[in-house]
Amino acid sequence: MSKRKHLANFSLTTQLFALVVAMFGFGFALVPLYDVFCQLLGIGGKTAAQATAVVEAPDLSREIVVEFVTTVNEGAPWEFRAEVAEMRVHPGKLYQATFFARNLTGQPLVGQAVPSVAPGQVAKYFRKTECFCFEQQSFFANEGRDMPVVFILDPEIPRHIDRITLSYTFFAIENLAGTVTGNPPGI
Repeated sequence: MSKRKHLANFSLTTQLFALVVAMFGFGFALVPLYDVFCQLLGIGGKTAAQATAVVEAPDLSREIVVEFVTTVNEGAPWEFRAEVAEMRVHPGKLYQATFFARNLTGQPLVGQAVPSVAPGQVAKYFRKTECFCFEQQSFFANEGRDMPVVFILDPEIPRHIDRITLSYTFFAIENLAGTVTGNPPGI
């Protein structure tokens, strides 16, 4: 092989390797980039992933509508819904909303709910003291149950906010072999 052809092959190999490294790095950067993008546009608001301590100090001069939206991941074998479509709440006061989930299969199943708040900029004012979304939920075959969310809106929430949407998507949790992980309570 000529020296010129060898240099051309080496150059092409180097460029392809650099492209693979760049694509790999971009893949790792997607999650933080997505978070920044959502924060800038005010979409995809994430609430806390754990309980927070709160002190009630209701602002009775304000009322905000909290709308509850539920979905299941495509093809997931769940019935999942909010017991009420919306609530009228006062910032600074503790409230409880109830959600219902049912395993629609004849076998034990583990699920996880992923929350989102819209508009995204209010996520930092939406505090949950208790939520079924904090942990995976284990269900027996065909079992259904009520699951609470206890929350409070920080009284410092901007005055122009009069409606908030709290949405949950429920997923079935599976391991790499395609079988359900974990066991229902008592197993």
